Amino acid sequence: MLFEVWAPRAGQVVLQWAGDRAGEPLVAMERDEDRAGWWRAEAPARDGDRYAFRLDGGPPRPDPRAARLPDGPGGPGAVVEHDRFGWRHPWSGRPLPGAVLYELHIGTYTPEGTFDAAAARLRHLADLGVSHVSLMPVCPFPGTHGWGYDGVAPWAVHEPYGGPDGFKRFVDAAHGLGLGVVLDVVHNHLGPSGNHLPEFGPYFTETHHTPWGAAVNLDAPGSDEVRGYLVGSALAWLRDYRLDGLRLDAVHALHDDRSPHFLAKLSAAVDGLAGRLGRPLFLIAESDLNDPRTTAPRESGGQGLHAQWNDDFHHALHTALTGESQGYYADFARAPLAALAKTLTGGFFHNGTYSSFRGRVHGAPLDLRDTPAYRLLAYAQTHDQVGNRALGDRLAADVPPGLLACAAALVLCSPFTPMLFMGEEWGATTPWQYFTDHTDPELAEAVRAGRRREFAAHEWAGEVGDWPDPQDPATRDRCVLDWSEPARPPHARLLAWHRTLLTLRHELPALTDPDPRHTDVRFDEDARWLLLRRGPLRVAVNLGRDTTAEIAVADRDPGLQALAGWPEARLPGADGVLRLPPESVVVLGP
Repeated sequence: MLFEVWAPRAGQVVLQWAGDRAGEPLVAMERDEDRAGWWRAEAPARDGDRYAFRLDGGPPRPDPRAARLPDGPGGPGAVVEHDRFGWRHPWSGRPLPGAVLYELHIGTYTPEGTFDAAAARLRHLADLGVSHVSLMPVCPFPGTHGWGYDGVAPWAVHEPYGGPDGFKRFVDAAHGLGLGVVLDVVHNHLGPSGNHLPEFGPYFTETHHTPWGAAVNLDAPGSDEVRGYLVGSALAWLRDYRLDGLRLDAVHALHDDRSPHFLAKLSAAVDGLAGRLGRPLFLIAESDLNDPRTTAPRESGGQGLHAQWNDDFHHALHTALTGESQGYYADFARAPLAALAKTLTGGFFHNGTYSSFRGRVHGAPLDLRDTPAYRLLAYAQTHDQVGNRALGDRLAADVPPGLLACAAALVLCSPFTPMLFMGEEWGATTPWQYFTDHTDPELAEAVRAGRRREFAAHEWAGEVGDWPDPQDPATRDRCVLDWSEPARPPHARLLAWHRTLLTLRHELPALTDPDPRHTDVRFDEDARWLLLRRGPLRVAVNLGRDTTAEIAVADRDPGLQALAGWPEARLPGADGVLRLPPESVVVLGP
C-alpha cells in the first residue's frame, strides 16, 4: 500500500505503526521526485491497520488525509479500504432542482446519537416527503457530543457516530428509501484540539484572519497544496461515500485573493466528478455576502456554486412571526411583511441597501431571471438560527400552531428550495442549544466565555446564569428529539400539515416553477396578511392574532378549489374576497 504525506519543511519523515502493529519497525519515507514537498513509502497494510507519521524525530502525528481516526483527533489514523464496503442500493442521484432538504444532526436526532440509530428513523423522512437529508458535520471533534464545526480532520468520520462504515450504512439506507444525502463541510477553519496540520506545512496563513484566528491558506505560499487538500477532501466525500452534495460552511470566511477563487476551483472539480460518475452533484454555500457571484456561472466570472442559504428570507419570516427586532433582525422588523415580499420576489432583502446591523450598505441585486430561484434555500429554522439563541428555543416555544402552519406554507410554497430543521415538521418542543465536549479545561472555559459574549452582544433575554453551559452533558441531552411527540396533539396535526404541503409541492408544477414572472406578492402590513401567487396557485396567510383578514383573491371561479388549509380549507365568497380567520392559511388553486 502506498502511504503519502505533504511535509515540505521536514528533513525526514517516517511511518510508525500503532495499535496491533505497534512495535513493528519504522518505515522510512522518501521524497517524491515528481511532487515537491511530498513524501512516500510502500508498505504492506490492510483495512484497519493503525499508523502515524513522525517528522524529524518528533512525536507521532495523524495523517492529515486519514479517513479514520479511531481514537479521535490527534490519535493515529487507520487504513480504510473503501472498496471493501458492500453497497446494497444502486444510486443514480437526485438533483437539486425540485428538492426539499431536511437538516439533521446525527448526535441528537436519536438518543443513541449514531448513524445506525438515525438510519432506523429515515422512513419518517421518506414518508414526510423530503428529498434530501442535509447532515451537520461528521468529521472528528473532541469528545463524544458536539455540533461538529470544530472538526480537525476533513477526510475522516467521527468515531462515536459509527466511523466510515457507519456513515456508509446511513447513506446506503437513505438511498434505499430514495433520499439523497448532503454533508456540511467546514473549509474556513479547523478546530484547535488535536490540530497538528501546522507541523506538516503552511496550512494556515497570517495574511488573513478569521474569528477563529489565522486563516486557512488559500492564497499565500504553499496554497496550491492546501487548496488541493480541501478539494480532494470534498471529492472523497462525494465519491467514496456516494453523497449527493455538500453544504459549505461560512464561505465568506474563505479569504482568497487568487484567481480563480478557491470556490470556483472547487465547483469545477465537483462538476467534473459529476460527469465522470454520471450522477448529479451539487454545492450549497452558507454565505453572509448576498453576492450573486456565489452562484453565477464560472464562465461569466462567478464561483459556480449550485445554491446558497438565504438568511434574508429567514429573518423576514422570523420577524413577521415573532416581532423580534434585536441584532440583525432590526432592519427586517421595521416592516416584516414588506421584507418578506421583497425576498419572495427578489431573493435578497439587502441587495445594496443599508444594513444597520453592519453599519454599511450590504449585498447586491439578484436577478432571478438569470439565477433560478431554486438556487436559494428558504427556511424558517436552522441549527444556526435556533442554536445561536441563548436558550436555543425553537419557534414552537413561543409561536402558536396556527402561525407555525403559516410559516410552513410560506417555506414549502416559496419559489426557493425549502429546508426544514429536524423536528420542525411536528413543532418539536425540545430546544437546540450549543453543546461541546472539550477535554481541554482551558478550551472549555474559553468556549463558555465566548458564547456568553455572543449572547450578550445580541441582547438575548434572560439572566446569564440561566444560559446553558455548553460543556454540561445535560445541555446535549435536552436537545435530543422526543420521538413520542409526533403521535400526540398538537404535534400530529402539524406533522400532517407538513405532509400535505409537501405532497402539493411534488404534485403541482407551479410550486417548482423557476420563472419569477409567475410569482408575485400582495400584503397589508397593518392587517398582517400576505397573498403569494405561484402561477395559478394562491397562498393566503393571516398572521394577525385577533382580526379576520379580508383578502381580495379573485372573482368567484367555479373551478377554484381550496387545496389545503389550516385550521380548515375555505374558499373566497361570491365577491372574490377570502375571509381568513386569525393565524390561518389557505392554499387555493384550479
